[in-house]
Amino acid sequence: MKLVRFGEPGQERPGLLHDGVIRDLSAHVDTINGAVLDKASLDKLRALDPSALPAVDGNPRLGPPLSDVGKVICVGLNYTDHAEESGMAIPEEPVLFMKATTSICGPNDDVIIPKHSTKLDWEVELGIVIGQRASYVSRDDALNYVAGYCVVNDVSERAFQLEGTGQWVKGKSNDTFCPFGPCVTTSDEVPDPQNLNLWLDVNGERLQSGNTRTMIFDVATIVSYISQHMTLEPGDLIPTGTPPGVGLGFKPPRFLSAGDTMAVGIERLGDIHQTVVPFSGAAN
Repeated sequence: MKLVRFGEPGQERPGLLHDGVIRDLSAHVDTINGAVLDKASLDKLRALDPSALPAVDGNPRLGPPLSDVGKVICVGLNYTDHAEESGMAIPEEPVLFMKATTSICGPNDDVIIPKHSTKLDWEVELGIVIGQRASYVSRDDALNYVAGYCVVNDVSERAFQLEGTGQWVKGKSNDTFCPFGPCVTTSDEVPDPQNLNLWLDVNGERLQSGNTRTMIFDVATIVSYISQHMTLEPGDLIPTGTPPGVGLGFKPPRFLSAGDTMAVGIERLGDIHQTVVPFSGAAN
């Protein structure tokens, strides 16, 4: 299944994407969140006849495919060649950091340049969506806790992240820095998460191209490892790292400006699109 939320911000309704058509799930669930990601609830939704669900007219905005996300736990430097282009050592265990949940936005919403930003960057990532509470799970059992997958653009401000006092979380957490979607594709439709092509274009130019088979730490290892350090809850989102081709890695580096567009995609999961816009809030 491909689960979506559609509608204006704050008014999104649950839906099912079937044969390119959004079908309204409002009569069956209130939203798409952790509470509907357990196996029993997903089985009930699978039993529905998609053609009997109301078709959604027009081309509505897609919201984040999950509401009430409790945590966004990211894995850094998880592709060897990306670590090398960043000038950082290959990690011996997963590098973890958090993105604020206030960075979440819809898959095709604009990315806003933060105040004082000078080095805005892009990162295509496979997102893991947790479906069951996970604490101290083994690697062999870890995939049983995964409800599905999605496309994530781990938008980053490199000056905030790496310069001055640094701190990854502050370089990753500005508003609109976590567009994801376009849907949650349930794990039964992704038999091998370690063989998915992923890509990112800026202004129509292919800058990132990779495959999840080159991850340093695979999905099962990531879920198991994180569960040793914190309890994972249904609806938690785990972006799993990016292949090479980020702006920081170019010589000279390339960063985003207002008006730039990003197209971000993963095989089997779909694609998402963002336009970069200037900050328009009141100055402090």
